[in-house]
Amino acid sequence: MLLMALAPYLMARAIDDGLEPGDRAALIGWSAALLGVGAFNSWLGIIRHRTMTKLRMDANFRTVKVVVGHAARLGAALSRRAGTGEVVTIGVGDVQTISGSLTVVGPGVGALVAYVAIAGLLLTVSPLLAGVILLGIPVIAVIVGPLLGRLQRTETTYRERQSVLTARIGDLAGGLRVLNGLGGKGLVADAFHRDSQRLRAQGYRVGAVTSWLQALGIGLPTVFLAVVTWLAARLTAQGQLSVGELVSVYGYVAVLVPMVAFFVECGYGISRGLVSARRVAAFLRLEPAPDHGTRDAPAEPSPLHDPESGVRVAPGRLTALAGARPAESAAVIDRLGRYVESAATWGGVRLDEIQLAQIRERILVADNEADLFAGTLRDLVSGSRDPADEDIARAVHTAVADDIVQGLPDGLDSSVDAQGRSLSGGQRQRVRLVRALLADPEVLLAVEPTSALDAHTEAAVADRLRAERAGRTTVVTSTSPLVLDRADTVFYLVEGKVVASGSHRRLLDEEPGYRALVARDADEDEDGDLDLDGEAAADAVGDLDAGVGEAVR
Repeated sequence: MLLMALAPYLMARAIDDGLEPGDRAALIGWSAALLGVGAFNSWLGIIRHRTMTKLRMDANFRTVKVVVGHAARLGAALSRRAGTGEVVTIGVGDVQTISGSLTVVGPGVGALVAYVAIAGLLLTVSPLLAGVILLGIPVIAVIVGPLLGRLQRTETTYRERQSVLTARIGDLAGGLRVLNGLGGKGLVADAFHRDSQRLRAQGYRVGAVTSWLQALGIGLPTVFLAVVTWLAARLTAQGQLSVGELVSVYGYVAVLVPMVAFFVECGYGISRGLVSARRVAAFLRLEPAPDHGTRDAPAEPSPLHDPESGVRVAPGRLTALAGARPAESAAVIDRLGRYVESAATWGGVRLDEIQLAQIRERILVADNEADLFAGTLRDLVSGSRDPADEDIARAVHTAVADDIVQGLPDGLDSSVDAQGRSLSGGQRQRVRLVRALLADPEVLLAVEPTSALDAHTEAAVADRLRAERAGRTTVVTSTSPLVLDRADTVFYLVEGKVVASGSHRRLLDEEPGYRALVARDADEDEDGDLDLDGEAAADAVGDLDAGVGEAVR
């Protein structure tokens, strides 16, 4: 931009020193200098564009990297500290805005420097013109400044509402089948329509401020520099400026118009970038669940105890939690897995006093709604490990998932969509169980691992899980008699508290409430199989259980 400002000066010299007095050598010399500066500046423009593109892409990927890394660091605390819509908006919109703002900072700073340089050159031509030029930036700042502040406020509100609506889109996509079944699609659609209309109205407010900024960015410099041109023409008519100096002033004006526009655009870009940067910074300030544990985990398998519910899990046994409210059983699992603050103990030592890394290494919570990432089935079930084919085959057999592998075109190397959308509800559940079994934890805490399976598959899973995990601690939450009958100990929960414990058959005989909860006499035949249309019906029930929470929310 400084070389652009130099071009009018060289043109003035070519006119005053060469063209007007008829000095051919001076004219050729100054014209050659003008040509050289123009050619060099063209090459420099190409390099500048490449550099700014690299800067923009680098900023984009660096910001994405730090956001994703921090999301992984937050782990299980992420869903409790930030909404899905907020994270998506940051990763898609705010990252782009930040990188775009860095692209305009360079030209904005360059325009400011060139503006001062041109004012200095004009000072040698006319102090009056230089003074008018120097006053231009403060005048523009006074006019545009309040609009930039208003833009930050309206943009912040817009981003917040956009995050909420983005989260709702995700909920709708996940619970559409359930909404259709419950007849609530129209109700939720109307609510989404109202929210989207409010977001659009807020977007219009942002657009109104933006349009004024862009109009003033071009209009103000043009009007202001038209005054400079008029003054220069008056001074030339009065004999105070030469023809070459008049031409240079015209050139300076032509250069200054886009430069001042660059400067205004820089302020606009930084203003938007600050809004996005504050959102990213707020996300990066989120901290994972505090880990104040300093003690080591028990050296050998030890009992887990949750004082709040009264559940005591004996090591090396298959334990089941049965309650009318699945959320209450899942809350016990969260406490035993140290995903919430509690007084739960492991081997007589409070879990929050044990180093978290040791707990995560030895205790695995297998959530029924755990995420399934896109990729091959092999990568999906392997996680961070590289298990042998025999280990995968054994885990697949235990989870009764052989038909899933055989039904895919490339077996374990077949691609699976994100969240397992290419699989049925029962298949997704068994894939999650395969992944948990391959992790081979010392303690496995599984939440409703068979709720979406038909009776025959559920019984096979229960039998094989008991055999595969023999001698290791396994806890499952379930109300299925097919699973409960295989458990060594069943804890019957009411209002989140243990009211009875023992074998499944003893509880059936002694606890009427337990019998009413788990008995399926009306739905079972003499062989104990459910009278359902196979796994398809169980899939529908599983999808309903999995999606109704999101749909209601």
